[in-house]
Amino acid sequence: MASTSVTLTLPVLPLDDEVVLPGMVVPLDLSDAEVRAAVEATQAAAGKSGNGKPRVLLVPRIDGTYAGTGVLGTVEQVGRLSGGDPGALIRGLGRVRIGAGTTGPGAALWVEGETVDEAVPDPLPGAVTELVKEYKALATSWLKKRGAWQVVDRVQQIEGVSALADNSGYSPFLTVEQKVELLETADPVARLKLAVKALSDHLAEQDVAESIAKDVQDGVDKQQREFLLRRQLEAVRKELRELNGEKDGEESDDYRARVEAADLPEKVREAALKEVDKLERSSDQSPEGSWIRTWLDTVLELPWNERTEDAYDIRGARAVLDAEHAGLSDVKDRITEYLAVRKRRGERGMGVIGGRRGGAVLALVGPPGVGKTSLGESVAHAMGRKFVRVALGGVRDEAEIRGHRRTYVGALPGRIVRAIKEAGSMNPVVLLDEIDKVGSDFRGDPAAALLEVLDPAQNHTFRDHYLEVELDLSDVVFLATANVLEAIPEALADRMELVRLDGYTEDEKVVIARDHLLPRQLERAGLGSDEVVLAEDALRKLAGEYTREAGVRTLERSLARLLRKVASQHELGERELPLTIGADDLRALIGRPHHVPESAQDPAERRTAVPGVATGLAVTGAGGDVLFVEASLADPETGAAGLTLTGQLGDVMKESAQIALSFLRSHGAELELPVADLKDRGVHIHFPAGAVPKDGPSAGITMTTALASLLSGRQVRTDVAMTGEVSLTGRVLPIGGVKQKLLAAHRAGLTTVIIPKRNEADLDDVPAEVLETLEVHPVTDVRQVLELALARAQAPAVAAA
Repeated sequence: MASTSVTLTLPVLPLDDEVVLPGMVVPLDLSDAEVRAAVEATQAAAGKSGNGKPRVLLVPRIDGTYAGTGVLGTVEQVGRLSGGDPGALIRGLGRVRIGAGTTGPGAALWVEGETVDEAVPDPLPGAVTELVKEYKALATSWLKKRGAWQVVDRVQQIEGVSALADNSGYSPFLTVEQKVELLETADPVARLKLAVKALSDHLAEQDVAESIAKDVQDGVDKQQREFLLRRQLEAVRKELRELNGEKDGEESDDYRARVEAADLPEKVREAALKEVDKLERSSDQSPEGSWIRTWLDTVLELPWNERTEDAYDIRGARAVLDAEHAGLSDVKDRITEYLAVRKRRGERGMGVIGGRRGGAVLALVGPPGVGKTSLGESVAHAMGRKFVRVALGGVRDEAEIRGHRRTYVGALPGRIVRAIKEAGSMNPVVLLDEIDKVGSDFRGDPAAALLEVLDPAQNHTFRDHYLEVELDLSDVVFLATANVLEAIPEALADRMELVRLDGYTEDEKVVIARDHLLPRQLERAGLGSDEVVLAEDALRKLAGEYTREAGVRTLERSLARLLRKVASQHELGERELPLTIGADDLRALIGRPHHVPESAQDPAERRTAVPGVATGLAVTGAGGDVLFVEASLADPETGAAGLTLTGQLGDVMKESAQIALSFLRSHGAELELPVADLKDRGVHIHFPAGAVPKDGPSAGITMTTALASLLSGRQVRTDVAMTGEVSLTGRVLPIGGVKQKLLAAHRAGLTTVIIPKRNEADLDDVPAEVLETLEVHPVTDVRQVLELALARAQAPAVAAA
């Protein structure tokens, strides 16, 4: 039923930071003057009127400000609280909207107020009924969690919506602001919604807090269990060590003892002990612990103070080099010089100067198969040092050289540090194989990372990204191998001492085949040295006609193929052993020769049998080689004037062809050549082996000679090869690679070679046995070249054209 509002005059009982809702029964301390004044005033007023229990207006006061709504309360009892202080028990009855102040008995503040109508429809709507059920369910759940079972029945028995909403005033988790909002909300349904929301939010927070508390407790239990198990494990290990007769503390995981016992440089020891301190502070589950252990293992495995004693028997070292490699005198001399200087420095107490030792950095540059890689092992053998090979071919990651930072998963030291660890000494011979095949991409430039490694002025303080401590590489002998010097970055090449290996002469190949290759291949073929004997003429024919290379790899393959054939024929019963193989037996065993010298061919079949073809010399990544140049003139009726070049030529070679043509046009009359043909007819110059790129200026005189041969009708001599740059005035300018080119001419069976006069000093590097078979003509002018290279005229120039 709807209720009507009533105006009341009541004393105010202020509640500081506290709220009482209708239906609540609360004890109040009368020690406070304002509370006592209100109770006394209402008692006095009730005594005069005789209208039953004294009534007061309970008004919340927040920060000195009174709320606009209060609660009508009755003083149920006045007496003593549990602590002995005077107190009163007050019951809240209903809301009162506060009006104007008025006068009354006593010292209390009196106000007029109007009761608030809290009518609720009867019967309740379905939504309100569901709200009532939800509130009771939430309140029951919360009370059960607190163990307040006796209150659950009381809450379930509350029927009124207003009374149920006001019952939430007992909830200790509600803030003063939330209780004031409940007090000032006159609509019971709206008030119940506020109570439901506050209760559900609190239960959700409780669930989260309980979940966190459970996780924390589980974590603590797990740590305690793990701690206990680890203690038990340590006790078991200790018992096992005692059972095996080991002393306590000899466990391999005791890194502090290992570091202190290791022979480490002072700075390295300090860094290692710092890492041990971090390890001891970190937990076993921390990933940093595994990083530190791996780092410490790497540092402890490095041979910081281990060095092998060099063999200072200089003659013995040279004998070892001569026994293991034929030729290569430049490298042998350099190693002998190095050992001699180290011996003298050691005798004078100058082993370490300025913190640096006497290492060496050599770059062995030469074509494939000349023994660069195997030479490194021989050098280590001669010096009495450990040998390590580091393959750099195809390496594109800078971290391969300097290592990865320790924070990366799977971080490792670089190849240089791993090589030192593998060698087990700080002064090994390290072979950096195929240094010209190092590439670069988005992961950095490994060649740039090698600058510090191969710089004698810096590598005594080399820092690997993984180790982050200084590593002294100044006592290491670095041997770098490369096929092409131009492929090595200039800054890197500048830090290395260059030693060229230009290939072997035919005599050297025969010696190598007899002393090194043949015994090795006999063993691999399962044959004894007394079962198969190769005559020297057979070895010479294999080296000269079956192979044509700067090195000896193809020669070794030919020997292997020959011996396999002999072994298979013997097993098939087709050939008896022992067997001596001569030069005439080779064709029946491994077929015809592949490289017949030009001079040995029929004169009509030679390339230079017609005018317009000249023989030049070039240097490739595989060593020196013979290069033919062909020239022709187009029919004047086609109208195709100008110069055409084919054969995959570079810019420098194209310019050399233009210079050669310009020289003949301007000096053709002087040379008695029909230069009118050069003006009206197209000129075509071709370099066979068109799939192979070619570049460089050293084919200048070869192209000039080919054009002069074409115009004059005179053939170029079959036995003549030439190399040199040509100028517009006809001067022959110097070029490079003279030794490789003369070796190539010797292999091809040529007998006469034309070189620039200014390259005459380079003949000192050419082996004497090669110079004995070649007639070398140093020239300064193209006219001398034409005089030497062109044969006597056999046909008129017009017919030749």
